[in-house]
Amino acid sequence: MKGQNAELVEKALRIRAKLKKKKPDFVRQESWRYNRLKENWRRPKGLDNKMRRKIKGWPSTVNIGYRGPKAARGLHPSGYEEVLIHNVEELKNVDPKTQAVRIAHTVGGRTKAQILAEARKKKIIVLNVGVKEEEKEKEAEKAAAAAEEKEKEEKKPTEEEKPKIKRKRAKKGEGGRKEH
Repeated sequence: MKGQNAELVEKALRIRAKLKKKKPDFVRQESWRYNRLKENWRRPKGLDNKMRRKIKGWPSTVNIGYRGPKAARGLHPSGYEEVLIHNVEELKNVDPKTQAVRIAHTVGGRTKAQILAEARKKKIIVLNVGVKEEEKEKEAEKAAAAAEEKEKEEKKPTEEEKPKIKRKRAKKGEGGRKEH
């Protein structure tokens, strides 16, 4: 039974991916016209609204017909059900075969490290493990090394930056020279 269910879910995910390509981008009415309106979807409600009346030439509205297969609803593209985690204790309720974990953004570094360690022990998939964060740290180290090299090169004074020697001027009243 588990094999058939897994195949059904995989097929549903493939169908959902195909349907998503055909689905239009649902935009808020006249968001293309006014900069103050974002494209975030809002249902058109006006009495004479062209989008609500589905007039030809106006963008399509959200309808139930665009919905994905029931077996794939609420699933991550990997096929796992997402579970939001805030602490280590919440990992006890996670089924590693069907569920994957997403660590909440409010969780601090120390707790995140504990959750990751516990998830590895229980073989639970963590969706936002932070592989990109590790890559960013490496890039930051490379950038810091490059910046240090630039600073060393800049420390060598060029001819323009060398301090100019100031010459003492003679007083005007004496004609430019001192007489003994």
